[in-house]
Amino acid sequence: MDDTTHKLNLKRELGLVGAVSLIGGTMIGSGIFMSPQTVLSTIGSPGASLVVWACCGLLVILASFCYAELGTVIKESGGEYIYILRTSGPVVAFMLIFSSVLFVRPAGVAGISLSFAQYAVAPFYPDCPPPVLLVKCVAAVAIVLLATVNCLNVRFSMSIQVFFMVVKVLALAVIIIGGLVMLIRGHTENFEDSFENTTLAINPIGIAFYQGLWSYDGWNNLNYVTEELKRPEVNLPRAVVIAISLVTGLYLLVNVSYLTVMTPRELMSSSAVAVTWGNKMLGSWGWIMSVAASLSAFGSLNGTFFSGGRVCFVAAREGHMPDILAMAHIHRLTPSPALIFTTIISLLVLIPGDFQSIVNYFSFTAWFFYGITLSGLVYLKIKKPELPRPYRVPIILPILVILVAIFLVLAPIIDNPQIEYLYVTLFILSGAIVYIPLIHYKLCPGLLTKLTMFLQLFLEVAPTDKNL
Repeated sequence: MDDTTHKLNLKRELGLVGAVSLIGGTMIGSGIFMSPQTVLSTIGSPGASLVVWACCGLLVILASFCYAELGTVIKESGGEYIYILRTSGPVVAFMLIFSSVLFVRPAGVAGISLSFAQYAVAPFYPDCPPPVLLVKCVAAVAIVLLATVNCLNVRFSMSIQVFFMVVKVLALAVIIIGGLVMLIRGHTENFEDSFENTTLAINPIGIAFYQGLWSYDGWNNLNYVTEELKRPEVNLPRAVVIAISLVTGLYLLVNVSYLTVMTPRELMSSSAVAVTWGNKMLGSWGWIMSVAASLSAFGSLNGTFFSGGRVCFVAAREGHMPDILAMAHIHRLTPSPALIFTTIISLLVLIPGDFQSIVNYFSFTAWFFYGITLSGLVYLKIKKPELPRPYRVPIILPILVILVAIFLVLAPIIDNPQIEYLYVTLFILSGAIVYIPLIHYKLCPGLLTKLTMFLQLFLEVAPTDKNL
């Protein structure tokens, strides 16, 4: 008998095509079909809404360049969590993982699944809004289905991601071509005086950016799975540039098409903008856009699951979550306990969930931690310039994105403070209080050890090594 212990590794099965599909396929989800009307109604004019979409794309491109350097300096999976842990220390990292695991990631999953469900059932309720209970049940089924797929096989989940990436790009291409045909025919009346009625107050600008940036969410997904990426020093920067440039261009052209086909009033009053566009342009075939939008959200949900489970997995590996969540299935080599845990929390968030409030609180929390993460990049550039950097950006870039992140966090509070943002802030800070007894002093009951052993046998999982 061989007494040596062999630990598992998550395999490097993600190539450039899969990486581009993971970023782009997660970004192009529900947002571009759900957020345009909210951006327009908040900012007040078609011209200003296009500026917001362009600025969101530029901001995400700049932030992703910074993340590409972080991912090639710190070659571990986990995204913001592992970067904050290595630069700002365990307390701040635990505050991130506490809010991320219990709110940010599940809120993202719940928000995308809700939009998927709304579009999936929309053709069956052409004249009235679908029942809320039905929408949430369909959303829950989608969450459970994709959790199962991601637990079973990494390659299959990435095949789904690539397939849905192609489907959603084709759907957006249909919208873009329809808009271009209308423009060529001279339908430019909606762009006359396009900046009239623009709202320039701080709060509306911040909320408009929140809604726009929700559509770009997923730009940092590849950093969560660095250890499963082939040649990350080459493929990480390449995938980021290809995917985000493609998505930004598509989003701008799609919004131009929306504004060409629909009046601003029609756009703002629509609950499902792609369906309204489809009904006007495709007539009786308008239901196709509802199907395309639901498939797009489904693909985005798959990508969010794929990366979200890895955050929980890495945090457990670093001792900030129960040990069982750092284990992988002994045959399938997937982090199934972390994925199951994420599924359960997401279903709980879905129960009281409302799409618009989920988006706003999600964006507030996410950009708070993006700012802290990029502060870590500035620290590494100043204090540890000797670290090998296959890819580097000028220091002014992370500083610029940090300033924007500060604005995005403060904007909704300064102009129109709401008590909900105080609750979210207190929730984030409460992570530091939880850290002291549970992590620093390790006041964990012996029951947790017995539960870990039971779950390890039941789920057929074992501890893993880092794949560096």
